[in-house]
Amino acid sequence: MPSETVPNPLARLHAHGQSFWLDYIRRQMLHDGALQRLIDDDGLRGMTSNPAIFEKAIAGSDDYDEQLRTLARAGADRDTAYEALVLQDIARAADVLAPVHSASGGIDGCVSIEVSPHLARNTEGTLAEARRLWSRLDRANIMIKVPGTPEGVPAIETLIAEGISVNVTLLFSVSRYAEVLDAFMRGLEQRRAKGKPIDKVTSVASFFLSRIDSLVDARLDRYGTEPAQALRGQAAIACARLAYAHFCSQRRSARWEALAEAGARPQRLLWASTSAKDPAYSDVKYVEPLIGPDTVTTLPPETVTAFRDHGHCAHTLGESADDAHDILQRLADLDIDTDVLADQLEAEGIDKFVQPFDALLDTIQQRLNAAG
Repeated sequence: MPSETVPNPLARLHAHGQSFWLDYIRRQMLHDGALQRLIDDDGLRGMTSNPAIFEKAIAGSDDYDEQLRTLARAGADRDTAYEALVLQDIARAADVLAPVHSASGGIDGCVSIEVSPHLARNTEGTLAEARRLWSRLDRANIMIKVPGTPEGVPAIETLIAEGISVNVTLLFSVSRYAEVLDAFMRGLEQRRAKGKPIDKVTSVASFFLSRIDSLVDARLDRYGTEPAQALRGQAAIACARLAYAHFCSQRRSARWEALAEAGARPQRLLWASTSAKDPAYSDVKYVEPLIGPDTVTTLPPETVTAFRDHGHCAHTLGESADDAHDILQRLADLDIDTDVLADQLEAEGIDKFVQPFDALLDTIQQRLNAAG
């Protein structure tokens, strides 16, 4: 008799309350059926994008040449051309995922687009661009990505109050995540106080993982001691578990229960930066330990392939975070404060988006010139 088929680990994530989103976009996959196959075969339930992803997609392929030639003939400048290219992909992906959005009651099937990384420290600029992108795309399953910087937090509150779905990005610390969750709830409370519905507002908070370990591990390596080496690769998961514990505690609060009675959906934690940067680590290191209800994992293509092939899918994310507290205390004993390092990671994260964004604009200008 033939052996029993092993269920696809990716497709099984949803049974544990977690949604699998793709951290990648390219025009070809929107038209050759690759995106639909991910939905049908792997249980894909959403997509995220950022300037670095689009830089690789547009500068690294000829998928966009025809549209660039059309834009050049129309006299488009580089900013106009960039937005035309990006919005076409985002809109197409949102349309492909629309049935998932409908079937999930509006919780999944979302596609995220980021405001310009140059606005990460500009509250009013972020608000203006978020509103404009939301209006131009005009789809219920769009999420606007806003960085969780000190300047981004008030923008998040305002956008939620206006009914705009937000993907909060660049979160590296539990303390900043707590601020973001509070801003989300304040936005819902403002909206409810004005008599507006809150049951359609969707939000996720993207907590970045591997970058935390990369920075903490570098500090630990300077010690060279056995206790320090024993802590390598543990900081990110510990921070994520503490963030989830805070999420769970807020879900039990009277404040949230009042919002839930009015139809509010929780702001789910989304695990981002899930590809292992250290080759010594498992290629599914940032997926397997963080599977649990009301979460999203967003995976780049190489991690999708790895988890599909050999990932172990089980409910691993509990509400208790005692072990996580212990890990952070042991780091603190070595003068490694993850909250302090989070500020450095936030600044570096902005730069990691600004640089490819500017490089892409330069590439678009060159291609427009050549086409013209």
